[in-house]
Amino acid sequence: MTEQPRAIDEMNPDGVPRKVLFVAGAGRSGTSTLAGIVSRLGMHVPLPEVPPDDSNPRGFSEPQWVVDVHDQWLAEALVQVSDSRPTAWFDTGRICSREPARIRVSEWLEPHFAEHPELVVKDPRLSWFLGLWRVAAIRTGATPVFATMLRPPAEVVGSKQKYYANKLGSAHLAASWVNMLLHTERATRPAEGDGGRVFVRYEDLLTDWVRTSTALGHALGLQTIIHTRSDQIREVHRFIDPHLRRVTATLDDLALPRRLHELTGQTWEELNKLADEGGDTAQAHATFDQLREEYVDLYEEAAAISRSSSVHARLQGRRQALAESAAEAPSRSLADRVPHDVRAAIPPSVRRGVRKALGRERDDR
Repeated sequence: MTEQPRAIDEMNPDGVPRKVLFVAGAGRSGTSTLAGIVSRLGMHVPLPEVPPDDSNPRGFSEPQWVVDVHDQWLAEALVQVSDSRPTAWFDTGRICSREPARIRVSEWLEPHFAEHPELVVKDPRLSWFLGLWRVAAIRTGATPVFATMLRPPAEVVGSKQKYYANKLGSAHLAASWVNMLLHTERATRPAEGDGGRVFVRYEDLLTDWVRTSTALGHALGLQTIIHTRSDQIREVHRFIDPHLRRVTATLDDLALPRRLHELTGQTWEELNKLADEGGDTAQAHATFDQLREEYVDLYEEAAAISRSSSVHARLQGRRQALAESAAEAPSRSLADRVPHDVRAAIPPSVRRGVRKALGRERDDR
């Protein structure tokens, strides 16, 4: 009789190689769904996790520490989570090359392998720092593997506008999607020490999560998924909601500028090919390199034309700051505006006289 495969937690953990699955992609593209599936199949999300909220009531399946450190680094680099600037990658790239940052991440990863040899790290900010995480994982003796979620850009934009109350407009959000996905594709290309990458359509995950996640597990050599248990499969069936795709839209609904509309559509079309078997080829990489150059040209052209708007916004910000400062000034007394060391040098009797003259003398009787 053929021996049935054993579940991962029944196997000798020392016999299972360390791996870290990095789930990348734009926010609202299904990254939480994929991370939620693989964690329910047995992979470990380092704790504590980000708690659920109204925008994602089933949970994010992302470590709170990862979100916090990414927020810190993005703030330092002056980069937004949904940043459409091609130069933003150079700003975060400088942080990725810092040795203290790499040590910090590898030291955070290391103890979590005591819980399970295969970890999953997911955060919409992750793509900005993939190079750093790759190095950190390898330093812990783990093999980094990558899964990038693909969801139609119009649905991503619509979901962000619905759940995040984003007021930056469809054009900005579409451009940031193009910027994010083109550079994520570049950052996850095979490198020394890697264990592979896959691209997963959100639609495929909702339609047939078993087939999609099984293919992912075999492609990346994730023993947890390959040897999953029947009770874990039932748990994922309860987790997957056929109505998870709550926002549907097309590019035409976004009313984008013509060139951005075309480039967004081309990028989506080419990304879809990567999700097909045999689609991740050198020829495809060359196509993405060309698309990335076209996006840089488009952005630089738009920035050059809109320079006056940028200057106007900066001047408007300064005027507002000055107005707010002037509004606060009357509430501060003359004494409050005198430096503390100067006030301290004034004799107490003189200070009492000034307070009495200003009507601020205290009645201690």
